[in-house]
Amino acid sequence: MKTNIFTVALSLLSVAAVAQKSEIRSAGNAVDDGNFAEAKTELQTAESMLSEANDKWTERFYLYKGQAYLGSGENASLEDLETSAEAFKKAQEMGNDDEAVQGFDQVRNALVQSAINDQNTEQYESASNKLRYSYQLNKQDTLYLYYAAANSLNAQDYTTALEDYKELKEVGFDGSGVEFLATNVETGEEEIMPSKEQRDLMVKTGEYEDPKERKIPSKKGEIAKNIALIYIQEGEDEKAIEAIKDAKAENPDNIALLQAEADVYYRMGNKEKYNELMQEMVEKNPNDPNIYYNLGVTAAELGNNEQAIEYYEKALEIDPEMSNARMNIVVAILAKERDLIDQMNELGMSKEDNKRYDELEQERKEIYEQAVPYLEKVIEADPENVSAIRTAINIYNQLGEEEKAAELKARLE
Repeated sequence: MKTNIFTVALSLLSVAAVAQKSEIRSAGNAVDDGNFAEAKTELQTAESMLSEANDKWTERFYLYKGQAYLGSGENASLEDLETSAEAFKKAQEMGNDDEAVQGFDQVRNALVQSAINDQNTEQYESASNKLRYSYQLNKQDTLYLYYAAANSLNAQDYTTALEDYKELKEVGFDGSGVEFLATNVETGEEEIMPSKEQRDLMVKTGEYEDPKERKIPSKKGEIAKNIALIYIQEGEDEKAIEAIKDAKAENPDNIALLQAEADVYYRMGNKEKYNELMQEMVEKNPNDPNIYYNLGVTAAELGNNEQAIEYYEKALEIDPEMSNARMNIVVAILAKERDLIDQMNELGMSKEDNKRYDELEQERKEIYEQAVPYLEKVIEADPENVSAIRTAINIYNQLGEEEKAAELKARLE
């Protein structure tokens, strides 16, 4: 009797093993055919009997599971990609190096591509989660954690962003390097290549031309600044300043960190300290037009429009194509008009008042004439700048230049 029971048990075990092999094999066929949902169903059934399978079939099970949950890689959920990555890892642990490693890399590529798609549709939280998980799969890829933090910042998830930035700081993330670029002959667009070798190869094919290399500056300053700005957002100004000081202690000559510190004081409303730090930046980097531009912005906000214009002019000396500096000069010049209008509104109807009114009106026209050359250059550089065109139309009308005003109005329409 005992022998019969044992025989029956063996028979049941054999049937289960055969059924399981069949389902694993069917899952593999479904994967090959692109029927990933069917493959998942077969695998779920086989998984309940997985303990009875030998190593070969267990390895195949995890390989097929990884492939099934990865699918085509398009529009896969984070949960499915996590399941896929874990399955490929188990297959690799069981000795399947080639297919499992390849599948694991495909999961990471799918995570990054899906995150890019999420960014483009402003699903920043989802993008952040996918990039962070990709970093967790290979902690050498610190750049993914950097972009995860940036997406959390865009999602206004400051707590998560702060955690990511702190980890980047702890692991010594720098982010500097070199980008390899070439121009696509067909589109005329400049594209970033994965490596110098890949770029040179694409240039040799004739499909790309004009190979270039571009330095990527260190991101330590930006990270320090973002940590500080998060602290400011949370009302912890002292921690913000300490974050910058810590970073500067490690990189005392880093211009980006000095800019970050200046930005923090600017956000705190301490414009005087901001200007002090910006002047220090000018001394260290006198040929950076952005420094002078930023100094112009704060000078204007402090009400010193003449000083602002000087800074903007200096920025244009270094970079004549800086249209935003030129437009800000227009704004600073026209700011003088406010005081004239106030004076004109206070005048009465006496002979002396009428005379003074005419004098102020003439000064007002001189302000317009001073602004026009800058405004015309802005429109020349950016013919679709609606704000600049509307401002020019108003000024031309005030100066009695109706033809110029009509020409711009027609362009606007």
